[in-house]
Amino acid sequence: MPKKRKKKKNNKKNQQKSQQNNSLAIVVILILVAFVVTTCSRKITGSREKDPVEESSPQKNNKKPVASPLLQEDFGKGNKTSYNTGNVILSSGSWELKDAMTGGLQQDRKTGNQALRIRGNGMAGMNFDIAVKGTVTVTLKHAMFGADKKGTWELWASVNKGQRYTRVGHAVTTTGTVLQHVSFTASTTAHIRFSIRKTDKSRSRINFDAFTVTAGGKVLPVVPDKPVEDKVAAGDNDNLLLGNPSNATASVLMVNNYLMDKGYYKLSYSRDKGGPNWVSWHVSRSDLGSMSRGRNFRPDEDLPGDWYQVLQTGYLGSGFDRGHNCPSGDRTASRAANAATFLMTNMIPQAPNHNQHLWSNLENYTRSLVRAGNEVYVIMGSYGSGGVGSNGPAKRIADKQVNVPDRIWKVIVVLREGNNDLQRISKNTRIIAVNTPNKNDVNTNWTAYLTSIEEIEKATSYRLLSNVPEQVRQELVKKVDVGE
Repeated sequence: MPKKRKKKKNNKKNQQKSQQNNSLAIVVILILVAFVVTTCSRKITGSREKDPVEESSPQKNNKKPVASPLLQEDFGKGNKTSYNTGNVILSSGSWELKDAMTGGLQQDRKTGNQALRIRGNGMAGMNFDIAVKGTVTVTLKHAMFGADKKGTWELWASVNKGQRYTRVGHAVTTTGTVLQHVSFTASTTAHIRFSIRKTDKSRSRINFDAFTVTAGGKVLPVVPDKPVEDKVAAGDNDNLLLGNPSNATASVLMVNNYLMDKGYYKLSYSRDKGGPNWVSWHVSRSDLGSMSRGRNFRPDEDLPGDWYQVLQTGYLGSGFDRGHNCPSGDRTASRAANAATFLMTNMIPQAPNHNQHLWSNLENYTRSLVRAGNEVYVIMGSYGSGGVGSNGPAKRIADKQVNVPDRIWKVIVVLREGNNDLQRISKNTRIIAVNTPNKNDVNTNWTAYLTSIEEIEKATSYRLLSNVPEQVRQELVKKVDVGE
């Protein structure tokens, strides 16, 4: 009996203990529920309205908003693995790269996976404009590639859609292999585009990265080489303003009438002749500066990939000069302008006495007209096969890759300085046209070879001054100048 009473007593204790545990569990659950509800309530309240303390904070209210960049380019998107001239689509848009590429090697100084790399006298330029009115600040990083020692470069800007560029600020010399910041400021009334140009003569390579354009900054205005005014007609001063004589196009199918724009002149190139059919350019006083003759003859890498590129040594020993079409002397305002005239696509085999005396006299006379307050449009061409150089007659040189022309001609349209050039051309406009034999025994006086545009058109089947109103053109093509 005593044992039975003890068991009953133990059962009662167990029941009491179980009830206490259940009560404790309920309390814990209620506490957890209350915590979750409170937390959720705070989150919902925070998503609907601001914290009053945060709203009245003077530090946050007075903080100026950070303006978004107008352009950011880290050269990480897009891939151009050769130095040949070409366009590449980067994150900001299309860029033209000459003697430049995107580099992702260990020796490339970069902030991301790759950077821009420019060598020699290369450049990288935007093919698009940034729309902005006022001042902009350009910042970028630069450093030498690999173990290269130093290089010099410049930033250039155009406010007339790439027709003319002007240097922004001063040249920069890069000496270190650690990326350094540099900034420039420029201003515009509507839009602007930029190009980075390496300017030293060495084969050193420079990396560029983190190219950014933002609004604001203090600066002297950037203006084109020739001021753009409201009165200037579209295309004024363009190197092909007066017309495309052979309707050349930039199609690889046009192997013997391939249009090329070299910036400082335009031309029709013949693959089979290994030289230009004609070259067209404009000259004003702003094109004539103090830049010395560069003499850096070189192949033109802008030719289609499978076309033969005439080498700078191709004319050596032939008895013919590397004769400029667009003369070096017409492009002395900058190093880049002068260097452009030494591309072999601007050359023809020219009899030495013809080039150094007859043609030089005509070129000097043309520049004297410009210095006297005129501007000129010039078209020069050649045709036929077979000239007479210092070694005698020849039809082809450079391992038969280059045709030696029989005749060399030029047309010069002379205007007083001004705007709306096409509209200002009239039947009274001076036209100088010459057609000369490509021979070493030519008369050094260019006036001995004066002719009319009409006669040149008959010989070449070209249509010159095609953009001039037809009624005026018909008068001009018949004119024969009286000389100096």
